[in-house]
Order: sequence, then structure tokens, then C-alpha cells
Amino acid sequence: MTLTLRSIDDLPPRLRFALAIGVFDGAHRGHKRVVRALLAAAQRHHAEPVALTFDPHPSEIVRGAAPPLLCDPDERVALLHGLGVTTVVLQHFDKPFAEQSPEDFLERVRSGRELVALVMTPESAFGHDREGTIAKIRRLAPALGFELVEVGQLASSGAVVSSTRVRDALAAGRLADVRRLLGRPYTVTGHVVRGDRRGRALGFPTANLSFQSPVALPADGIYAVRAAWGGRDRLNPARRADGVASLGVRPTFGPGGARVLEVHLFDIDENLYGKRMRVELVRRLRGEKRFASAAALVRQMDRDAARARAVLTASRGR
Repeated sequence: MTLTLRSIDDLPPRLRFALAIGVFDGAHRGHKRVVRALLAAAQRHHAEPVALTFDPHPSEIVRGAAPPLLCDPDERVALLHGLGVTTVVLQHFDKPFAEQSPEDFLERVRSGRELVALVMTPESAFGHDREGTIAKIRRLAPALGFELVEVGQLASSGAVVSSTRVRDALAAGRLADVRRLLGRPYTVTGHVVRGDRRGRALGFPTANLSFQSPVALPADGIYAVRAAWGGRDRLNPARRADGVASLGVRPTFGPGGARVLEVHLFDIDENLYGKRMRVELVRRLRGEKRFASAAALVRQMDRDAARARAVLTASRGR
């Protein structure tokens, strides 16, 4: 059974727990290493594994701007649960929370409960001005009666796996690198909204996605995709379909358009407006380009759809 809480103050009284703290944006392979250490510590101490993450992104409050998210907060919680963390706290992050000293934070989280282990990496820090470094917590842990579990950074191809590195690879359209860093295909999740219905007029009806938060998107272009929607389980939706997606400003129809993600689903004819849809970006087929006419665009869309079908069929089961 999993539990999602909205504040550390909601942790049950007398709880015996191990804790990992982080944004965990993307739940990439480095985060998975932290979660494995958390689960091992919880098992070793016969305690509950708890992951503490934040909404909004702390940089939004501390620095006034945050990077686009690799997954929205609710999906991040679902991914952490999927990795085996039974209790996830999605903590509202604001200035009072940011201004707590590390000592005050630890006292707050331990109040009426038993913290038996805290999992940190060399770059981990919490509390006012990030004063709660691993070096400081190493000094505090014995007196406060918990184990400090130190997890080394995960490297891949000579560099540390990080959310920033994932975003950089994504922005360049290097989906194979993104998949390697995440340990899974990259997905974006949004709600289907009404567009200008231009795709339907061209014979390619599309689902236009609107996002709850600024979402990290790849380079503009055409992508082979898999989409999923319906049902109550975010990670196991009821309906699935292959498709081809266009990301960009649609230059064939004039300059200055808004950046839009439009998904054409193969062999699907149903009303999707308002539904929450998750789109897996499988492969970038080409960059966005301007065509001389709508007819020329349609001919290219036919070729794109045929290529996307071939790519998705060949990649199935990998």
C-alpha cells in the first residue's frame, strides 16, 4: 500500500522511518540509486522508506526561476511509488520552508517520530542557504541518533547523471541519450485541448496537449510516439495507441505561431478533449520545416506517418 502526503507534518506519529530528500525530477538513474539505498536502509532498520520531494521546484522560490520539469509533480510521485517507495511527501515549498535551518528541519521531521536513516549524495544539501551539507549532517547524525547513508554520484559516459544533463540531451533531440540517462523512454503528460482543427482538415486529426507546469520538451520536429490515456493509474492507463507527433510553431501556416505539441494517433477515432494523455517520445524523425503548400505538407505527413509506423513496429519489445 502506498501513501502520498502533502506535508512532512502529516507523517504519522511514532513512525519509524528512513528518509531521502530531493526534487527527484525525472526519477533518472541517479535518483534510482538513491532510492535503492533508501529501501535498503529501511529494510536494515525495519523502518518505513519515505521520500520527500517538493512543489514548486525550490529554485522557483530561492532563485526566482526554475528549469522546465522532466515530469510534473504528480507523475514524479507515481514514479517514486513505482520504484518501491511506499510513502512519498510532496511538500509545498515556500519561503518559510526554505528558511528553516537544517537543525530545525530535522527537529520538525523527527517530532514524535523516529528517524533511523537519512540518505544523501555529495551534492545533497537542505535548509537555509543549503547549510545542511553532507559534511554537516555527518557531524549531527550521531548525536541525533540516525544513520547517515552516503550514496556516490552515478556517472555515465564520463559525466554525472543529473536532471540538467537529461534536459540538455532532450533539448538537442538526442532521445537515445535521454533514454539511457533515465533508464526508460522520455514521456510528457498533459491534457488534450481544442486546437484550430487544421490537422483534421488535412486528414490528420491531432490531440493538442496543454501542460500543467513548464515541461522540458525536445528539439522541434516530427517524432514517432506512443500515447496512453484513460483509467485511474497514471503509470498503467487503460488505452494506448501508436502515433506521430509534431512539435513546433507550424511554419507552413505563417510566422510567429505558438509552440505546440500535436499528436496524430493511428487507427483511433474518439473524442479525447479534456483527457489526460501521456506521450512517449520514441524517435525524432526529422526537424520542423516550412512547406510551399498545404498539399506538399500532406504528402510529407503521409511519409512521416509511414516511417513512424515502421519505427514503432521495429522498436516494440525493446
